[in-house]
Amino acid sequence: MRAVWPVLCVTVAILAIWYAAVVPMNIKEALTQAERAGAIVDPPSAIERRDTGAVALVARNPGHAGATFNQERPRLPAPHQVGAELWQTTGEMVLKGRGFSKRSLIYHAWVTLSATVLGFVIGTLAGIALAIGIVHSRVMNMAVMPWAIASQTIPILAIAPMIIVVLNSVGVTGLLPKALISAYLSFFPVAVGMVKGLRSPGAMQLDLLHTYNASRSEIFWKLRLPASMPYFFTSMKVAMAASLVGAIVGEMPTGAVAGLGARLLAGSYYGQTVQIWSALFGAAILAAVLVGLIGLMQRMTLGRMGMDR
Repeated sequence: MRAVWPVLCVTVAILAIWYAAVVPMNIKEALTQAERAGAIVDPPSAIERRDTGAVALVARNPGHAGATFNQERPRLPAPHQVGAELWQTTGEMVLKGRGFSKRSLIYHAWVTLSATVLGFVIGTLAGIALAIGIVHSRVMNMAVMPWAIASQTIPILAIAPMIIVVLNSVGVTGLLPKALISAYLSFFPVAVGMVKGLRSPGAMQLDLLHTYNASRSEIFWKLRLPASMPYFFTSMKVAMAASLVGAIVGEMPTGAVAGLGARLLAGSYYGQTVQIWSALFGAAILAAVLVGLIGLMQRMTLGRMGMDR
């Protein structure tokens, strides 16, 4: 309960701020609709309302504030609108037996999840291999690590279309291009975390194994790798979230018709802001579930290893 109450308080505060922001964000459209319906608004001219601040319009038309919470295409949808859209595209679809219909958010989340998991696996393996090489090779540490850091300065929105175009030119389409974009974002956290973890044993521990005449492979398997596990799981949580972002971004330049990225694009094209926000929340929920699964694996693994972290 000590963990629940802080989360609950923050959630209530966020919802309160969100509802408060809905009114000024949507007031101009609400007044336009009210005027068309024959209601009296202040100021009556659309040009004057356009040049008047949103807060001032709310203060001058308090009776129309309630209309800002239920607009069909709001600038900022209210929380209950997003919740209703999430239910209609997930729970309601499942109850109707259409959980994997193309209109279901579950279907789009599954498409994105496939690319996310594949990219995460590729990125994690690449990060581990890179970290092992950096720790055991001074040349790789000096030559490769700076390039790995520099690679993360390139905006993913710039490099994603390049990756997709190049792979499409050689006949590689479908899941793999999106997975590679996810891997591009996810390998770096794993590499940095593993380098830190593999270097975490102290000099006394290393000297002790040297006195036992342990080989480099024995030092790695018996000391460096177990010591790196807390760092490894922490970096995997960051990598999983980054991998999901990469999968969503990878769906946008391809003109995909399925996936959370495609859902975001469709909502943007047709001005369906409620759909956009529901897809964003779907992505956030998916990320939370994936990171939670890694956290569960962390507790189980470290518990069996006798670590309390």
